[in-house]
Amino acid sequence: MGRQGDDGPGISDAEWDRFREEIERQDGNAPKEPSARARMVTERLRREDEERRRAERGRFGRARTSQPAQPPGWRTGPAWQGAQGSGSGKRRLKAAGAIVLIAGLALIAVRPELVIDRITGKTQAREDARNAPLPPVESVRPTAAPEAGQPDRPTLKEPFRGSPALQWADGAAGIEVPPATAAGGMSKEQVAQALDQAKRFLVAANLDPAVLRGERPEAVLALLEPQGERDRRLLEKALARPTAEQDPLWLVSRFPAAEVRLATDVVKTRGRMTFEGGRPGEVKVSLDYTFTYALTKAAPGSEEVTRTIVRRQFELYLRDPERWQETTKGTLQLGDSSHEYGNARCAVHDGYLHPSFPTDGPDRVAPSGAPVDPYDRSRNLERSETGECGEITRF
Repeated sequence: MGRQGDDGPGISDAEWDRFREEIERQDGNAPKEPSARARMVTERLRREDEERRRAERGRFGRARTSQPAQPPGWRTGPAWQGAQGSGSGKRRLKAAGAIVLIAGLALIAVRPELVIDRITGKTQAREDARNAPLPPVESVRPTAAPEAGQPDRPTLKEPFRGSPALQWADGAAGIEVPPATAAGGMSKEQVAQALDQAKRFLVAANLDPAVLRGERPEAVLALLEPQGERDRRLLEKALARPTAEQDPLWLVSRFPAAEVRLATDVVKTRGRMTFEGGRPGEVKVSLDYTFTYALTKAAPGSEEVTRTIVRRQFELYLRDPERWQETTKGTLQLGDSSHEYGNARCAVHDGYLHPSFPTDGPDRVAPSGAPVDPYDRSRNLERSETGECGEITRF
C-alpha cells in the first residue's frame, strides 16, 4: 500500500525505495547535485507537508485569530445563542415588570388604603404593634386604660389589629398561677390545688372551643359544688331556661354557632389571680380577667371581622370538707361576681353573646350612660350598675 498523509494519497513504496537507494549511493561527505527524481520527490514532499499544515490550522481554528475586527466566537453557535438568550431574558424581565406595575395600579384602584396607610404611617404603626414586646404580668390593678394607639379595622389575617389585645397573651398562657403558700388553715398543697382548679375553671368557661361554639360546659359544671341550691344547680337551670335574671353568661362565654364563628383559634387574655386565707379551712381565690374574641359571620365566605370583649371579676372558694358541711372534696364554690361584655347586643337573653358588626344596623336598645372603654382594666366592675346597656369607645 502507498503511504498516505492526513488529507490525500502519498508516494508509492517503490518510489520511496528508489529515493532511499539514490541517497545511499551518494557520498555523505561531499555534496552532490541530487538527481532529477530526488529533486521531484523532495519538492512533492514539501508541497504535501505545507498542505497538511494548512489543513491542520483550519481544523483547530487558529486562523480565526487573524480577524481582530470580529468579536471572538462571532461565527460559533453557542456564543451567539447565549447573547440572544441574555437579550430575551432582559425583555422578559421588562415585560414582567410591566405586568407587576399594571397589577399594582389595579390593586391600588381597588384598595387605595394600601397607599394611604403607608403615607399616613399606619403601615409602620401596624408593624410596630406586631413587634412590640408583651406587657409585664399584671400583678395589681392598672391605674389607667391602655393607650388608644392608632385605630385600625380587624381582618381575617390580622383579627386583633388595632386592639390593645394584640400585645396580650394567647389563651391559657395569659392565666398565670401565683406561687402557693399555706393560708387560712389550708396547707400549701391545698392552696396549690385551689389555684390550679381556678385556672381550669377559667379555661373551661372562657377558652374551651366547644363552649365558645355554644355547647354545654361540662368541665365547668364538674368543678362546681354539686350540693345545695347554688353554683352547679343554678348554672344548669340557666343553661336549660336562660332569662334576664338567670343567664349562663354570668359564668361562661358562648356564641351562637348559627350566627357567628371564631375568626381565629386564638383568644387574647389579660388579667391576674390572687389568693388569701378566709375563715378556718377556707382559701379564697380572686380572679379579674378580660378575654378578647375575634369573630366573623357564620355565612360561608364572610370576611368581616368584629371583636367581643368579656371581663369577669369573681371569687372562688376551696373549702375543707372536714370543717365545712355541704362541701364536696375537690370542688369549688362561687363567691361574689361581676361581669361586663363589650360589643354584645343588649336585651337578648338566650344564653349567647351576639356581637355586632360594622355593617349591622343599630341595636334596638339605645345605650345609656357614659361611653366605656372595654379594655380599661383600671375600673372596678363591682361598682357597675347591673343590667346597664352602655356604649363602648372601641372594640
